[in-house]
Amino acid sequence: MADLKVRAVAKYIMGSPVKMRRVVNSIRGMKAEEALQVLLLLPHAAALPVYKTVKSAIGNAERNHNLDREDLVISEIKVDEGPRLRRARYGARGRFKPIRKRLSHITVVLTEDRIVNSE
Repeated sequence: MADLKVRAVAKYIMGSPVKMRRVVNSIRGMKAEEALQVLLLLPHAAALPVYKTVKSAIGNAERNHNLDREDLVISEIKVDEGPRLRRARYGARGRFKPIRKRLSHITVVLTEDRIVNSE
């Protein structure tokens, strides 16, 4: 079978893409199971939505393609910027102070990394 890629996408996640990328960069290239364990230990709030997306990608691989979860590796993971929610905060003397709430899109691509014994 050719190089099979399984993906999961989480869209419109509340959180800055810059803060999400800090978490994503720490697990890039890891085995999927190992990445889940690391994400549980990270103190950042962005670790939870990334954890859920990686777990969803693992579930897609197991259910849709019958792949073994121990063989899965995060081959690609990225965070893109979503739309910004514009909120208002009114300041002194009638001034308008905009608040921009940033949203993120997380994409996880898993591939199968089998170690072949050549004996």
